[in-house]
Amino acid sequence: MRQAGVLLHPTALPGPGGCGSFGAAAHEWISLLARHGVGVWQLLPLAPPDGTGSPYSSPSGSALNPWFLDGEVLAAEGFLTDADLAALNQLPVEDPGRLDLGGLPGRIEALGEALQRRWAGQGARRQRAFQAWRRRQRHWLDDHCLFVVIRRLEAGRPWWEWPQPLAQRRGQDLRQLARQHRPELLAEALVQWQLQRQWDQLRCHAKAEGVRLVGDLPFYVAHDSADVWCHRGLFSVTADGSLSSQSGVPPDYFSETGQLWGTPIYAWPRHWLTGFGWWLARLRRQLALFDLVRLDHFRALQAFWCVPGGATTAEHGVWRRSPGWPLLGLLWLSLGCRLPLIAEDLGVITPPVEHLRDGFALPGMKILQFAFDGDQANPYLPSNIKGRRWVVYTGTHDNATTKGWWQQLDPESQGRVGEAMAAQVQSPARQLAELALATSADLAVVPLQDLLELGDEARFNTPGTSSGNWTWRLNQPLSSLEGALQAYGQAAGRYGRG
Repeated sequence: MRQAGVLLHPTALPGPGGCGSFGAAAHEWISLLARHGVGVWQLLPLAPPDGTGSPYSSPSGSALNPWFLDGEVLAAEGFLTDADLAALNQLPVEDPGRLDLGGLPGRIEALGEALQRRWAGQGARRQRAFQAWRRRQRHWLDDHCLFVVIRRLEAGRPWWEWPQPLAQRRGQDLRQLARQHRPELLAEALVQWQLQRQWDQLRCHAKAEGVRLVGDLPFYVAHDSADVWCHRGLFSVTADGSLSSQSGVPPDYFSETGQLWGTPIYAWPRHWLTGFGWWLARLRRQLALFDLVRLDHFRALQAFWCVPGGATTAEHGVWRRSPGWPLLGLLWLSLGCRLPLIAEDLGVITPPVEHLRDGFALPGMKILQFAFDGDQANPYLPSNIKGRRWVVYTGTHDNATTKGWWQQLDPESQGRVGEAMAAQVQSPARQLAELALATSADLAVVPLQDLLELGDEARFNTPGTSSGNWTWRLNQPLSSLEGALQAYGQAAGRYGRG
């Protein structure tokens, strides 16, 4: 089925509290998409972000970002009192038009404390539901809660700098800490339960409206994460917690020295010996949240760029093989011979990577902003996109907005864009979106910033930089998007994307 989608991360939704949430605005957004025939909402990872706000370097591979928890929903359902909500709403927000990276951790800690305080007064039915959910999620939840509480006690220091008994996960010491901090651990578990409840309500609403939700899963997990702390044998970390090898990509479009990500690589022989249990649990968790999941850096399932642990750039890495075929084969069998994944196959793509992608009939990605370098064989040129098994984007969260991209193009490249459009370029964002819709791909996705024809003031992320990213928010009511979404939906309809 040919469809059109919009890329928008929930952090960018309008609303109080310094961050978009799973509350009223998210439900309104889904209804808005459905009303105009837009059948797909693509999000970035829903995991807790790192200190810069990046959801691609998360301290947990299974938890949800507590910033998305909506206090008004909790108060309406009786989990918080009106006084609790008023106290939360009085917490200062530095800039309502940007993500409040400084204030959000404190807000969520206060929200968790309020949930824990009111928990004893909740009915037996709710308490039984929570305990049942907690048992089902025990394979990740207990360790995640411990990790968050210890990290807070240690003033945010990474786990390898914690006191030795805690860094090495000595059972007696962890049990003692759990007894001493039972209220804080309960608060963290309640936050995750409520996030799951609110996300489930949002997903039910999307299903009722006929809108598919597309998630995003980073290939690697952060060095300072509950996953590495708990399963260090599965990662390239030494006895003292330092990296023996680290991840990255070689020099490419984004960086002359490559990208050094600083996350541990996988100790694949250990994953083989455990039947890929950790990987399969991680993938199933994401596929339980979404209708379709984009696997970021898919090419690393065939081979990955391995950089020495002490390197300061990614230039001197080497390619190493990955066991993508058996891993995806096991997942395919466990899901009933289907794989609802999108392969993010950008960058250095070789025939073996394409063979892996095509062997499981996974759609790949095409980015139109990469298409106009003058090479007639460029695989991103619309005329070179053949077949339906693709997702075509004007740009992604890592690109400039289309308006910003156009303003940076030289006149010769601008001329090539006009030739591809067979028209004078007067509105590059709108016209590039229409070019995406016109391709043979099953799915065309446009960032909301492009539908609103915003410039690089609304850019979400610039790879290779460490500040100023992930903070853009929509600073206007959702009702003001009616015209842009209506035009997009009508254009999608002209190309058979209902």
